[in-house]
Amino acid sequence: MLPATSKSYSLRVRCPYGDYDDWITLHGRTESLEFLSSTVCSFECPIHGVQSGFPLDVVERNVSGSPVQKTSAPSPKDATKKASRSGERKPYHVPVVVYGWSKAAGSFHENSTTLKFNASGALVKLVSRVDLGEKLFLVNKFTSEEQEVRVVFIDPLSTGGCEVGLAFAGPIPNFWRKTRRTQRSPESLRVIIRGQDRQGNPFAQSSHTLDISEDGARLDNVAYLTSPGQIIEVKRRWHGKARFRVAWIGQLGSSESNQIGICTLESGKLPWKSKLPTPKSSKSSKKS
Repeated sequence: MLPATSKSYSLRVRCPYGDYDDWITLHGRTESLEFLSSTVCSFECPIHGVQSGFPLDVVERNVSGSPVQKTSAPSPKDATKKASRSGERKPYHVPVVVYGWSKAAGSFHENSTTLKFNASGALVKLVSRVDLGEKLFLVNKFTSEEQEVRVVFIDPLSTGGCEVGLAFAGPIPNFWRKTRRTQRSPESLRVIIRGQDRQGNPFAQSSHTLDISEDGARLDNVAYLTSPGQIIEVKRRWHGKARFRVAWIGQLGSSESNQIGICTLESGKLPWKSKLPTPKSSKSSKKS
């Protein structure tokens, strides 16, 4: 039996997270083109590290490097490949706040809306200039939850600004839900806010809550003394005080222009001392 002739192939691969699509080359292989197209291969994504999956396309190369024959992975394998993704990008619009520091824009915060999202991140439109690899913070305004994200994609728009791809450190399937983990309770409580303004000067500001929950609150009459990511102290008379992170501030000119959303940094230590709503799933008895 004659020994099999070694060949070179180029395989088009795609990261399951959807942020990397490129060609890799295999040299000195004796397998057939059809065999490689239906076999899982390993490759390194520059964003998410080593990944594995079925190749999207396979091309046989001759000595000069020119393609000889090309095939695509069979459809059953395509289905398997798609199933390995952390989630298809969905063209849903969720109001978000993106904030942080970039080399081009300095410290910034910007209200935006997702163009697409999945468990691994989102595509948003930003006016502020950011660079690939920079780490920022993303806040879901439905829930006031925030996550650190990394800029993995930038596409300048002719109308101004850019479409920016933001990736979580790992898949977070529940980040895009529209309901909070804990219910908000409409409550107006007088509080004192202490922190530093945008010039670094200490301030003490009287405010009141619009609603409260076990993980934060929405406050009025504070907004532009603070910025997203800032740590502030909230005190309510003799009920105590606690530290919070500013998750978002209302957009100037909107109905939320004087408001801020805050998230607790000290779980279980809240100055509200008010009865918070129980989850709808629990069957608590109602008091008359």
